[in-house]
Amino acid sequence: MLTSLQNSLVKHVRKLHQAKGRRAYGQFLLEGTHLVQEAWGTGYPLEVVCCTPAWESRYPDLQQTLAGYAARFERVSPEVLAAIATTVHPDGVVAVAPHRAPLAAAAAPTLGIAVETLQDPGNLGTLIRSASAVAADGLWLSADSVDPAHPKVLRASAGQWFRCPTTVSPDLAAQVNQWQQAGIQVLGTNAQAEVDYWAVDFHPPTVILLGNEGAGLSPILLEQVSQQVKIPLNPAVESLNVAIAGTLLLYEALRQRMGSGS
Repeated sequence: MLTSLQNSLVKHVRKLHQAKGRRAYGQFLLEGTHLVQEAWGTGYPLEVVCCTPAWESRYPDLQQTLAGYAARFERVSPEVLAAIATTVHPDGVVAVAPHRAPLAAAAAPTLGIAVETLQDPGNLGTLIRSASAVAADGLWLSADSVDPAHPKVLRASAGQWFRCPTTVSPDLAAQVNQWQQAGIQVLGTNAQAEVDYWAVDFHPPTVILLGNEGAGLSPILLEQVSQQVKIPLNPAVESLNVAIAGTLLLYEALRQRMGSGS
């Protein structure tokens, strides 16, 4: 059992707390029972699994499964587990997974969501979860957004990170142009828009375009969209959280396509 905080594995895993380390080693962290279960359930490879004896006693079947599934399995002391985890109260298991080619998003999505300069990892994880919930074809992210492999992104996605195709677009404006050339409508959110989001027809192939948490969509992208839409708000409320806004539009698309009532 690993007990030393000076162990080379411990030092390596701690480097993955930062985006620089994740890029350098081509790896990222999975923290918590649910995420390691989802990785195994979707066939995502695990290079290292570290767990405490207490966790093993709670999940003996999963422990045996992961011991045979991961390339390396290590029992660690609670102190070591706390050192390699990014959460304040880890539940006893942390895994290291390799970056691999993301799930392929549809070149011509029937329903997708794209985000410009998203900064909060919790917002990205929630959007991934919502996109997966409505069976969207994928999520696109501008290159200056938060790292998709940030530990908080994975936790907020509740395991849907492994199921929702998520693509970092090197040029989101060019991507929007490609969608429009393919006949896909691109709806951009703008608090000053004249059209409420539910007044738009979501039956055609559609990509929902969201902006930065504070600044919203850039003028360049707003000029490109097929239609600008707004979410009506009480005058006392300045704006909605971007993940909530995206979820509202995704579910309006689902409502219309399922033929439900108004």
